[in-house]
This record gives sequence, structure tokens and C-alpha cells, in this order.
Amino acid sequence: MVKVEGTLEELKALFLEGAKGEAKKQAKAAGKKAVRKTVKKAKRAPSAYNRYMKKKLAQLKKAHPKTSHTVLFKRAAKSWKSSADRKRSMK
Repeated sequence: MVKVEGTLEELKALFLEGAKGEAKKQAKAAGKKAVRKTVKKAKRAPSAYNRYMKKKLAQLKKAHPKTSHTVLFKRAAKSWKSSADRKRSMK
């Protein structure tokens, strides 16, 4: 039997560290990475700006295939300011 000294919080932290290490060792032994459980969030619908940019960027890339993405994105964003889609979304 081993005598352990420390506060309850310190002992909890040590226990949790050990448990995480064991899970990783077991997963590694099985040939898999340790998997973290994540909470999946519901995706939001794309905004009018997102929809416009996707459509406009595709048009610009088709018309100017050799131009960089950065330049085309700036053009599309600039055209959003005077877009009818923007005016409709602001109502």
C-alpha cells in the first residue's frame, strides 16, 4: 500500500492525468489514435453575403482562370457593395 499526500484537488489532477495517459496507451496499442469526444453544433444557414460570394467567385474564376484567388475575392467583395442581393438582404 502506498501513502499519498496532497490536497484533494492535487490528487484529482493526478488521477485524471493518469487516466488520460492510459487511454492513449490503450488506443496506441490497438493501432488507433485516441479519439476526443466532441459536441457537434448545428450548422447555420449561409448568409446572403456567403451565397453571393460563392456564386460571384465561381463566375470570376471561370472568366479569369489565371488570376489569383486573392484578387478575385477582392473584386467579388467590392461588387457586393453595389449588388442587388445586398439591397434585398437589408430589407
